[in-house]
Amino acid sequence: MSRPTLLIVDDEKPTRDGLRAALEDRYEVFLAEDAATAMALLEKEPVDVLLTDLRLPNEDGLKLLARAKSLSHPPICILMTAYGSEEVAVEAMKQGADDYIAKGRLQIEELELRIAKALRQQNLEVENRNLHQQLDRKFGVENIVGESSLMKEVFEVVAQVAPSRATVLVTGESGTGKELIAKAIHRLSPRARFPLVTVHCAALSPSLLESELFGHEKGAFTGAHERRVGRFELAGGGTLFLDEIGEIDASVQVKLLRFLSERTFERVGSNKTLTADVRLVAATNKNLAQMVKQGTFREDLYFRLRVVEIHLPPLRERPGDVPLLARAFLQEFARENGKGVQEFTLDALDALRSYPWPGNVRELRAAVEHAVVLCRGDRAGVRDLPAELRAPAVMTAAPIPSDAAPGETPLTVKEAEKQLIIRALKEAGGSRTLAAQRIGISRRTLHRKLNEYRLEGI
Repeated sequence: MSRPTLLIVDDEKPTRDGLRAALEDRYEVFLAEDAATAMALLEKEPVDVLLTDLRLPNEDGLKLLARAKSLSHPPICILMTAYGSEEVAVEAMKQGADDYIAKGRLQIEELELRIAKALRQQNLEVENRNLHQQLDRKFGVENIVGESSLMKEVFEVVAQVAPSRATVLVTGESGTGKELIAKAIHRLSPRARFPLVTVHCAALSPSLLESELFGHEKGAFTGAHERRVGRFELAGGGTLFLDEIGEIDASVQVKLLRFLSERTFERVGSNKTLTADVRLVAATNKNLAQMVKQGTFREDLYFRLRVVEIHLPPLRERPGDVPLLARAFLQEFARENGKGVQEFTLDALDALRSYPWPGNVRELRAAVEHAVVLCRGDRAGVRDLPAELRAPAVMTAAPIPSDAAPGETPLTVKEAEKQLIIRALKEAGGSRTLAAQRIGISRRTLHRKLNEYRLEGI
């Protein structure tokens, strides 16, 4: 692996030579005595780190720094000066400096640590950008689009863990995109050229799941008419994704633990021990730690699965990502359905932002498809959204007889909404299903409104 390149710019030869002697064991070092020489080299050679003095002949280090940062592949820039002051540091950071160090207090060990830290941060940012590009290219936008700090943290962890061999546990509510994160980990790993095999554990009985995972021999059980290769063998060299891992039976947990501990297993009905080079990624919407306390999930298996845990936040915790996701889905479904829908109205976006999305991104995707299919123009409005998202607008617009006498303060929208719910329940004889139908909302939305207005006892 090639060493990082370092350009040292200083008009004092002893300083240049001393820094080169101290750093050339770890870096490919270039030297320059002024800004012009430095820029000529930067434009010709790919440089990872620029270490420059503030005071240079003809052009100071701040101007060199600004020019270096304007390059298509800018280096990490660290500014050195004997004229250290807070004002200089602030100005250096404004110009794009990644770090700042006073020459008078310069320690080689500290400088090496700062350079290494800056390189690690740059590599992480590059991996994060590559991850976004690869996710968008390979998996489209669903479930893994996000600009919120929560999702950026997820992307960073995926970028770091993907090249490793570590077992990963992806947690999060239903509909948050756990399977797509598993796909991203596989595609960004050295195993990408081998299979990614998925097993939905909740869909299979314990005996069938054991056979599905480990395979079986002919005659192992009724109906086993021939040998069957299991998913561990099929995923050889690649990744096995076990979705809904919290649903597996105790007997399967034991066999899975053995594989994670020893990388060995037997087919059902066979005594022959097999091995498989497989990276395991598991996902669950359950609280496995709580299941361990309850005795329904093995603690040793839990810790084997949870070498690295990636938690996907629910959509309600990142409302800023809702418009981004919604617009991406809108474009996708407009293309699929041959519709000219280009955007949402402001009211529709407000409705999308304010809805709690209990079904997370999966529910948002379905809601946007609904809006695109029903939209008659080029902008999807509130009326094109599903009923549960229209509810606030429907109730606000509903004609509500006011009990206020002339001259009295009229009802607020929330008070009117509350009265409408009470009246609808009375007219429906207490039936929440009928009341929701009368108002034009879903029963789930009505239940949320009853909690909001503390009307659960009606």
